[in-house]
Amino acid sequence: MNASPERSFLPGRVVLLGSGETSPSGRRAFEEVFRRFDHPPRVALLETPAGFEPNSAQVIGRVAEFLRHHLQNYHPQIKVIPARRRGTPFSPDSEEILEALWDAEVIFMGPGSPTYAVRQLFNSLAWQIILARHYLGADLVLASAATIAIGRFALPVYEIYKVGEDLHWKRGLDFFGLYGLPVVLIPHWNNNEGGSELDTSRCFMGKERFAGLVELLPEPCMIIGIDEQTVLFIDLEKMTASVFGKGGVTVIHSGEPHEVAIGSPSNDQELNALAKKVGSHTHYFQTGAIFPLDICCPFSIPSPATGVAAAIWEKALQRASSEPKEETPSLEVIECVRAREEARRAQDWATADELRRKIEQLGWIVQDTREGPKLKRKPKLINTTD
Repeated sequence: MNASPERSFLPGRVVLLGSGETSPSGRRAFEEVFRRFDHPPRVALLETPAGFEPNSAQVIGRVAEFLRHHLQNYHPQIKVIPARRRGTPFSPDSEEILEALWDAEVIFMGPGSPTYAVRQLFNSLAWQIILARHYLGADLVLASAATIAIGRFALPVYEIYKVGEDLHWKRGLDFFGLYGLPVVLIPHWNNNEGGSELDTSRCFMGKERFAGLVELLPEPCMIIGIDEQTVLFIDLEKMTASVFGKGGVTVIHSGEPHEVAIGSPSNDQELNALAKKVGSHTHYFQTGAIFPLDICCPFSIPSPATGVAAAIWEKALQRASSEPKEETPSLEVIECVRAREEARRAQDWATADELRRKIEQLGWIVQDTREGPKLKRKPKLINTTD
């Protein structure tokens, strides 16, 4: 289905974390996302990757509490989406469960099982809404299991590392396939939890098993490895990617080796030999690097609604542009209310009155109630003539 010619579409940003959504690196990732909003961002947190765990609500609840506490200056409006398992009242196909997802401006998924996430989300209503919202500008923030799940093929971490199954790949959600790019994503790239006794790098696979996995890929794919507590921040408006956090990002892709202005070849000789064996080469982008996507990642922006059912796209458009939305105060107004409350507690009435006047100048009226201050939109004056 083609987009309306009256409206231009720009997909939201894609933020991939190697781990640590509640670490300092995760905090910075959310700050970079939230800072573009001039109002409290509407954030949806999906339980799906951890939906098989009895405590999935607590898993996602820790992320919600982290955002409320550590990013309180942005006043995120957080909704937890308990889309846990198909065929249950908490299904990722339940319209009632997914109601808040239609209006989300930031969508997060994180830890859990990559293969479980794929099974629950593949062709689901939840995934269709996520894609539609992404096309309409919503930012996607994905960590750990969710990062793996959106690849062309998903690494079955638990099945191999915990259960001992033979090396294999599972079908992924293939998010970047929409952009013409077959990608496999490996978070926890430099993991060292096993210490000197067990190689747990390459997302707990270790170098030897990972080499076997690369050779078993059903088709050539770009492999992106993201270190622990490291962020790959993809801005599709600027067509750039940036790396920040504790580590770096390793890219293995096909084609003849070429010069990259900002990235450098990996100094891992085993990895370089593996890449050469499968007709690829490596680049390493350390923290602080900002590089054009077309250096090693030939992105092409898809037409809006690609991969989304017509009825879902129409509803997404209606929710985005037709339905009236309650006006929300800007961050400046909310900060003035907070400062006024501090002044009132300190009995600094002059400052409190000055802040009240500033709030009114910004178009809002603050009302003091037993439950705390409440904001009401200041009525607009209507000029009349006799």
